[in-house]
Amino acid sequence: MARYLSVVEGAYRATIEEQDDTGVWFTHAMKNAGAEVGVLLRGDGVSYAQRGQDAGGLRFGTREVRVPPELDRDLEAMMAKGIPVFVVNEDATDRGIPEAALLPGLRQVGRDGLARLFAGYDRVLHW
Repeated sequence: MARYLSVVEGAYRATIEEQDDTGVWFTHAMKNAGAEVGVLLRGDGVSYAQRGQDAGGLRFGTREVRVPPELDRDLEAMMAKGIPVFVVNEDATDRGIPEAALLPGLRQVGRDGLARLFAGYDRVLHW
């Protein structure tokens, strides 16, 4: 069976409408269907790896988002199922996210290690 790596680079895409990131949700669904998968957070996607996110209180004019996304919890659930979640160190640093603020259990990778990571998967999906 092919191994799939989902690269999540764009952050908070469709999270207001669906309360999930499409790439994160799809990867989790693939795992539930028996696929061997991993997730790489890079670019703005590294923000998902920060502990204790709270999008509560989000409003658009008078409309309140009643079920805000909890992407840190989504990632914790994925890691609990054995899905490796990688984060690009330099991207987190560039966005001011200190290592101590990242979720435990993440696998950190430098930009110089991305080619090796990609080579370990048969298919790469970019979100």
